[in-house]
Amino acid sequence: MSEEVSNLQTTAGINQQRLWGHLMKLREIGAGEHESEGITRLSFTPPEIEAKKYIIRLMEEVGLDVKMDAVGNVLGRLEGTNPELPVIMTGSHVDTVIQGGPFDGSLGVLGAIEAVRTMIEHSEQPKRTIEVVSFSDEEGTRFGAGYLGSKALTGQLKPGFLQLTDKEGFTYKEALLSAGFDPGRYIEAARSQEEIEAFVEMHIEQGRVLEEADVPVGIVTSIQGPLWLKVKIQGAADHAGATPMAIRKDASLAMAETMLAVERVAVTYEGVGTVGKLNVTPGGVNIIPGEAEFTIDLRHGSEEARSSMLRDLYAAFHSIESARGVSFVSEITKEEAPAVCSSEIQTVLDEAADECGIGSTPMPCGAGHDALIMSTVSKMGMILVRSENGISHNPKEWTTAEDCATGTNLLLRTLQKLAHGEMERDV
Repeated sequence: MSEEVSNLQTTAGINQQRLWGHLMKLREIGAGEHESEGITRLSFTPPEIEAKKYIIRLMEEVGLDVKMDAVGNVLGRLEGTNPELPVIMTGSHVDTVIQGGPFDGSLGVLGAIEAVRTMIEHSEQPKRTIEVVSFSDEEGTRFGAGYLGSKALTGQLKPGFLQLTDKEGFTYKEALLSAGFDPGRYIEAARSQEEIEAFVEMHIEQGRVLEEADVPVGIVTSIQGPLWLKVKIQGAADHAGATPMAIRKDASLAMAETMLAVERVAVTYEGVGTVGKLNVTPGGVNIIPGEAEFTIDLRHGSEEARSSMLRDLYAAFHSIESARGVSFVSEITKEEAPAVCSSEIQTVLDEAADECGIGSTPMPCGAGHDALIMSTVSKMGMILVRSENGISHNPKEWTTAEDCATGTNLLLRTLQKLAHGEMERDV
């Protein structure tokens, strides 16, 4: 970092009450009638569109130059004194899972706006332009893919995504059309690597590491890459009373063995594995299930280790096929490489935490985020903010107002240092 940055005065902290007010206001959009129903803002549905409009109004109120790109990413720009330099980008997403919580993604977007607003209120114009982004469809809940916005922005979106369907049979193409977008123009959202200097995302932890360490924030060292499988087991439906156990081809029992195999390989390689969606048919109380369909989510910080997990899982498929007389068909539906965070940004985050008197700890990130995708075109860093009881993707998801403010103050100081400093251009 340059001498200019080392002499940079620390702006007064962000407005905690204002940030919390916006978090609680955004929480109302897509909320169920009862608190236990959580928040549902699926991509390109009316609640998600309303949430983006709220973000646009807030960005305009702050004084940012706002635009929405060809896939619905919302971008607010604070022009730097040297607008020719590559930009510093920060943000997250406002779409949710079904019955999600109020902080997942939202804190990263609203916190970024609050950080930039604080700079503006103190008449601070950065040397580098800062862009705040609210990405489209990070969660992937509606169409089963995810990272639409960040993949479009980084030029990684393939045209096949337009044919993905939701559970109602609507295609992605139809969803974009209904929201007022031209599906054929998605490629226009792409930005070149030369345009973006760094991306920093603040996000709730969604785990218990910070709570157990008794620190409010974590500085991410790496992000685990998710690999998703869709699996179908074909057995034979038969009478539950008249078919002896020895000759059954029970798809549900084969699925149960597979679930235990997922747990086994995850533990063996110190990764994580989850069977999230599952269904058996015909689904009668007195019928042996003839078919089972389910999903598998494998994650690891090492691509090599994750490949070993998948190899061992395929071996388990073959073993179960032989033992139970069933057949497996599997398809990889999502595969993202793990990402190592920029050491330079980690250093800036460490320095910023010290300057702000914020307790922090280095840690890997197990959840997937837009930062994972952004790491392919720019230097990337992440701030994780403590989650109460580690709960997320759940109506009980909670982070205190104090911790939200602490994370946002760290983001503010980090943006100041990055936007005024000199950085190496290797990604």
